[in-house]
Amino acid sequence: MKHGIHPDYRPVVFRDKSADFAFLSRSTATSAATIEWTDGQTYPVLDVEISSASHPFYTGTARVMDTAGRVEKFRRRYGNPAGTHTPEAGR
Repeated sequence: MKHGIHPDYRPVVFRDKSADFAFLSRSTATSAATIEWTDGQTYPVLDVEISSASHPFYTGTARVMDTAGRVEKFRRRYGNPAGTHTPEAGR
């Protein structure tokens, strides 16, 4: 590796304010804001919009999409263009 061309890889705190959740990891990301962590050290802090504490998939609040209903709604609205083949038409 060439010296002086790589960014600093150091501990950084990622904070999700919406879920009141933070975790310490290593990153090359930079920030002027700092936070004192539970170990007494001060680290740069990056605020993120979503994390595993607030993401619907991990929190169990994800909705299941009704894709078959969406296809039927599309077909009712726009119909099938003349001359196109659909799998249902061949049955």
